[in-house]
Amino acid sequence: MQDLTGKRIAALLSGGVDSSVAVALLVEQGYRPDLWYIQIGPDRDSTDFTCTIEEDMEMARAVAHKYGLPLQTIDLHRDYWERVVDYTMDRVGRGLTPNPDVMCNRLIKFGVFDERIGKDYDIIATGHYATTERDAEGRTWLCTSPDPVKDQTDFLAQLETWQLEKACFPIGHLPKADVRAIAEREHLSAAHRKDSQGICFLGKINYNDYIRTYLGEKPGQVIEEATGRVIGMHRGLWFHTIGQRKGLGFGGGPWYVVRKDMERNILFVAHGYDPIEAYADRFTTAEFHALTLNPFTEPGHPYPITLKIRHTPDFCPAMVTPQPDGSLAFHTERPLQGVAPGQFVVLYDEQSHRCYGSGEIGGRGIAADER
Repeated sequence: MQDLTGKRIAALLSGGVDSSVAVALLVEQGYRPDLWYIQIGPDRDSTDFTCTIEEDMEMARAVAHKYGLPLQTIDLHRDYWERVVDYTMDRVGRGLTPNPDVMCNRLIKFGVFDERIGKDYDIIATGHYATTERDAEGRTWLCTSPDPVKDQTDFLAQLETWQLEKACFPIGHLPKADVRAIAEREHLSAAHRKDSQGICFLGKINYNDYIRTYLGEKPGQVIEEATGRVIGMHRGLWFHTIGQRKGLGFGGGPWYVVRKDMERNILFVAHGYDPIEAYADRFTTAEFHALTLNPFTEPGHPYPITLKIRHTPDFCPAMVTPQPDGSLAFHTERPLQGVAPGQFVVLYDEQSHRCYGSGEIGGRGIAADER
């Protein structure tokens, strides 16, 4: 953990074990952070959403009481719905595959919170599994956690440079098992609480039911990519994601979603458990969001990197080539499954240590000799 002596610290508590231990480690180092709980649910209109706000708050209050720290709540649910949920539904409605967790960190936890509260603090501490380091020029870099399964740098890869400079990740250097052990040692209420799963703003609401409420239905054809044969009808392209294998409901399977044609409202699928159409080793991003600085400055020059296209412990070696128009072209060492427009590709150095930033995937393809 970096030296925070003399810094005013705001620690974001979620009620989970990770943020609880982050506070415990700050206190152990002699710091006295102000604790903040950000409320981002339920839905501004519906009464059916069942996020665990009350349980989260109880856990957060227990941490505050244990360490004698002030705890305050800030209600950002309208901001969350207007910025993150609307972003998500806009992308889904356009046939893309967005990541609301990525945008929540940039727009809410390190965004609106900083506009309202965080501007009065030097440091915003969270329970993310990530680390930071400073180079010889004093620049701050986002770096991976030693726990590859829990590493969350991909969720932080859209932060602005100034947001990263204010960020502190007290548990980022620890594996999850050690975090649980510290929670037990400190007798924290969240020690045995399960990690949160899914999208909080949905609570127990089925994702497709929510999409239907927000976007409705728009039936269209389902076509087998290899043969052009119509195998059925879909109820709306936004109910399906590239890479989806389960829950399609089309006979004669297994089927795998490989492409969506938004203009013609056609869902393209491939037959089999692991069809070649499900893979791509070449894709592009129109823009690149650099966290600290952009190291890809020479158009036409290939740079060796590693990358992720989803939250996974695996990093894939690749070459990235800047294009004259500012876009980036990627060629991965091995074909990747489920490459989808709208996903964030997250870029790292060859050692998978420093995170350079991220960009939204656009077009995709596979080398001819790999078909």
